[in-house]
Amino acid sequence: QVQVVESGGGSVQPGDSLRISCVDSGRRSSDYGMAWFRQAPGKDREFVGGITWIGGASMFAASVRGRFGISRDNASNTVYLQLNSARTTDTAVYYCARARRSFIGEDPNVYDYWGQGTQVTVSS
Repeated sequence: QVQVVESGGGSVQPGDSLRISCVDSGRRSSDYGMAWFRQAPGKDREFVGGITWIGGASMFAASVRGRFGISRDNASNTVYLQLNSARTTDTAVYYCARARRSFIGEDPNVYDYWGQGTQVTVSS
């Protein structure tokens, strides 16, 4: 059974860094995308960034571009989201999602497996 499991969330102060992880337990041999979304209290879920397993293509939302990084480890089937220069507005539950094909983008409908989320809190 395919599972997408996040870990590594926690509390940091503004300006700090944090890395969260996502393991894809049902990794396929074909290329497909993995993405991070987040949902802050009272707000809609929004796309943060994504990467494809084999090609390594990546993209980010404008709100995090230049501050966040994304990488993948093919050996451990793990995707990482590196949060740098954290802001209080980055506080949210962060979700990992697996795409049906080699696609990364904002449309949540192209992702067929979602994790349970990991809480990231940025506060002084």
